[in-house]
Amino acid sequence: MGHQVIIFDISVVRGFWETQVKKHKEVRKKEKERLAQSSLEKIKQEWDFVLECRKKGIPQSAYLKNGFIDTTVKILDKTEKKTQLCKKSTLSDETDKERSKFIFQLSGEHWTELPDSLKEQTHLKEWHIYKTQIETIPAYVALFQELKVLELSNNQITHLPVEIGCLKQLKELNVSFNNLKSIPPELGNCENLEKLDLAGNIELTELPFELSNLKQVTFVDVSANKFPTIPICILRMSSLHWLDISNNKLKDLPQDIDRLSELQTFLLQKNKLTYLPRALLNMPKLSLLVVSGDDLVEIPTDVCDSHTGLKFISLKDNPLETFLYHDTEDNVESERDREQFEKEFMKAYLADIRERESMPCYTTKVSFTIQL
Repeated sequence: MGHQVIIFDISVVRGFWETQVKKHKEVRKKEKERLAQSSLEKIKQEWDFVLECRKKGIPQSAYLKNGFIDTTVKILDKTEKKTQLCKKSTLSDETDKERSKFIFQLSGEHWTELPDSLKEQTHLKEWHIYKTQIETIPAYVALFQELKVLELSNNQITHLPVEIGCLKQLKELNVSFNNLKSIPPELGNCENLEKLDLAGNIELTELPFELSNLKQVTFVDVSANKFPTIPICILRMSSLHWLDISNNKLKDLPQDIDRLSELQTFLLQKNKLTYLPRALLNMPKLSLLVVSGDDLVEIPTDVCDSHTGLKFISLKDNPLETFLYHDTEDNVESERDREQFEKEFMKAYLADIRERESMPCYTTKVSFTIQL
């Protein structure tokens, strides 16, 4: 007797199972809808909500409305965001506190010299000393090998120690509005320097050639001094973006001024320039040029061309400022104050100019009148 073979219709079996699966899905859907409408499910949601609020320390008054629990409020989201903000704030405070350990600050006219305790804090990374009667910076500054910022503005400093050249990590040096008459050549050893501010020393007339080594400098301010020409060392600072040499004794610009190929902002107002060299047109990144226009008799036409993208501003000097100052201590201080006020004014003015995208690029006369 042979084997009996039973043959099934596969399509019938498949149809049967598809029908069963469809019925099962419909039953689950109805059960889900029933639970959604059930008061038990709502109570469960409310209790889960209350437990979560209690875990996060949220008071009942925040989620109870007329004695009923309102699960629609976004209190959990708000609390989560608030918690994150608090964590960020705490982290920021901790960071500021940690950073303050490396910063030394000193101000006040009663200070005539640095405190002795400073010598022991060689871990410091920043000095901020301003508005004091301090005249000298001690040689032990060389011990501060981690120093990156040396801000010494508005003091009575008459010279910088040669030991300043030992600060290999120094990035910012601000000795503006002091009584400097010279700069030590050793400063050229600070090869990581990025910002140099020597404004308002009034008697500075030259800079040492050794500063040519400062190839990382992007910002130089030597305004309100007595430079007869742009120092050669500045022309060799190949990374320079900002140069302010306003209010000096310049009568002309060097023909090789275009060596500053990275220069973007060039402030020349309050000098005695009679002409501008065509070399300025060879500075592709120059976007802002400010001069005093009263003495200018020759300006390259292309400088005022709106297609160059250069904002050329010609300021009109105030004739009231032509009176002579008597060489007294009070008048020197008054002149320094006036220079500081003018710098703040120009800073605000230039910031406003940069924000005006639609400002015309041709020559603009601006009355510049400041009286103390």
